[in-house]
Amino acid sequence: ESGIPAADDFSLVKTLGNPVAIRKWNINGLPTDETSIDSAIMVTNGSRFPLMIDPQEQAKKWIKNSNKGKMVISRMNHKDLLRHAEQARRAGHSLLIEDIEEAIEGSLDVILTKQIVEDGGRKVIKIGENMVDWEEDFNLYITTKLPNPHYLPEICIKVNILNFTVTTSGLEDQLLGEVVKQERPDVEERKN
Repeated sequence: ESGIPAADDFSLVKTLGNPVAIRKWNINGLPTDETSIDSAIMVTNGSRFPLMIDPQEQAKKWIKNSNKGKMVISRMNHKDLLRHAEQARRAGHSLLIEDIEEAIEGSLDVILTKQIVEDGGRKVIKIGENMVDWEEDFNLYITTKLPNPHYLPEICIKVNILNFTVTTSGLEDQLLGEVVKQERPDVEERKN
């Protein structure tokens, strides 16, 4: 319809997926359904930081398990949010801002828009009043439990909004996985 040629069997998993990484994600709590895996590929390959719509908190579980010991966790309304962002940056850890509502703290704009400056040959970013070294491997994850949030356009252009809400087919895949785990643990063990 759009005039852009695409294969009928196009799949994000086939194009950008890594089976070993996907299996590791599943072990860390990411559901095995196609929608969750496609969203996870966008989380890990996107150029903007992800804002994950996650009413069942499956994405949050996956992110926490994947970054154990290397993550600072905060909330949007926490009085030390900027200090947590600075801590994560200085320690080389990821930052998870969980359970936000429909607004993002304006002071995070410098991070979301990656307002990086050169200072004596170093890449730095100003967080609050402090200049903090910027490294390309820094990850910021934002989650919301709201099932149908309405974000303003100025938020949508700063983040990559991904929906981890369980779909009917996703629920079927998850339940099938649980049945196999219970009924045929040998098959589950081979798969792992």
